[in-house]
Amino acid sequence: MTWWLWLLLGLLLLGAEIITPGGFYMLFFGLAALLVGALAGFDVIAAEWMQWLLFSVLSIVSLIVFRGPLRRWMNQDEAGAAPVDTMVGELALVLEDLASGALGKVEFRGSTWNARNVSAVPLQKGQRSRVDHVDGLTLSIRPE
Repeated sequence: MTWWLWLLLGLLLLGAEIITPGGFYMLFFGLAALLVGALAGFDVIAAEWMQWLLFSVLSIVSLIVFRGPLRRWMNQDEAGAAPVDTMVGELALVLEDLASGALGKVEFRGSTWNARNVSAVPLQKGQRSRVDHVDGLTLSIRPE
């Protein structure tokens, strides 16, 4: 296969990687094709069987070695995002009287949330309370 066909194949594979949702499979095949194309272009490898062998080995080895670390590195942004549990310890304003264990409404971060009074004492309307933990869209609160 001529060198420019390897380069074309590599670019097509990299383009397909961009179009398809992530998995980082075609990326390594595309990079291997570009490398084989460059080596064939500089006459480092001339035999076609050697080009295909190098392409196969480079693709599979780089896929095995680099795919896992690349996926972990790409997911760091998601893992580094603040989870919902960072709300714990912040203040909320009770919007209606809440008996112990009752479910009601609180104002928290500028919007209305469902809240459960997890303390043994009732909460009065307008009283400040602390978020104890978060369960979905319901805040468990205690008096401040």
